[in-house]
Amino acid sequence: MADKAKQLPKDAFEPLSDGAHLDNEKIAAPSLTFVKDSWRRLKKNKAAMISLYILIFLFVVSFGSALIPAFSSISTHPNLNNLPPRIPGIDIPGFNGTLVQGGARVNAYTGAAANHYFWLGSDYLGRDLFARTLFGTRISLLIAVVATFFDLTIGVAYGIISGWIGGKVDTFMQRIIEILLSIPNLVVMILLLLVLKPGIPAIIIAIAFTSWINMARLVRAQTLELKSQEFVLAARSLGESSFKIAFKHLLPNLTSVIIINTMFTIPSAIFFEAFLSFIGIGVPAPAASLGTLISNGQKSFQFLPYQMWVPAIVLSLLMIAFNILGDGLRDAFDPKSRE
Repeated sequence: MADKAKQLPKDAFEPLSDGAHLDNEKIAAPSLTFVKDSWRRLKKNKAAMISLYILIFLFVVSFGSALIPAFSSISTHPNLNNLPPRIPGIDIPGFNGTLVQGGARVNAYTGAAANHYFWLGSDYLGRDLFARTLFGTRISLLIAVVATFFDLTIGVAYGIISGWIGGKVDTFMQRIIEILLSIPNLVVMILLLLVLKPGIPAIIIAIAFTSWINMARLVRAQTLELKSQEFVLAARSLGESSFKIAFKHLLPNLTSVIIINTMFTIPSAIFFEAFLSFIGIGVPAPAASLGTLISNGQKSFQFLPYQMWVPAIVLSLLMIAFNILGDGLRDAFDPKSRE
């Protein structure tokens, strides 16, 4: 009786149709390439995405302002010098054209300045600080592009060739890098000033002289590690040339390292240009650089602090954004951070 009670009814189970069990073998997650998977992880990093949007905004505003006549040409107006920021329709202290004199807040936009609006104020020659800050930001981003170019050309090629060939060639190429590292960038810049005039060309040559070294050393180390992998041995077995193996098989595997190191090289190049301009051997007048604006603003910082705060904030924003984005790219390209 107990055995009969334990028996299940005949309709307790339903037969499976042909192929119904195949659904259990399907992959639930979508197929992602390495780039798509890295972009998915990067989008989850809110700080990195905010930094990316900030950099895109600065690129668009600074380079786009060159197409607007009001911001592309910076003229002097001695009768409008040292005016505080004034934005139309805003009546907030600090942005309404008023400043404190003798313990009382007065309107600085009187007389000839009554119909003018300087969104970030004017300097000692009556030049629009907003237009000059955009010009200085454009120079800093240009330096960033130049540093990236030399990193991706000289640095990557030098590192791959040194690591791939190895032997005496690698030893000789590394000794050259050690010699270049022993010469400070400031000394290189001063020596270039003996031949070239101060300006963007001299700064670009100084950056081209040493900015690619860290990239070359990093790429060389990664190349030494990758060239002993099985996929390189397979390519050699198929008879592919060394040049094709280095730039077709090794370079894609070095992409993440190259991008991450580039993002950390850019802030150093921007700070280098700003420092040279700050001490007076960078971009010459009347051209504006963030370093030049900070140098001019610190002379009257006690009475007109906005003249230094504005370019200093923009320079800090650029460097912090590049560094945070670099951290985000490092986490995105690192497979160990996969959730």
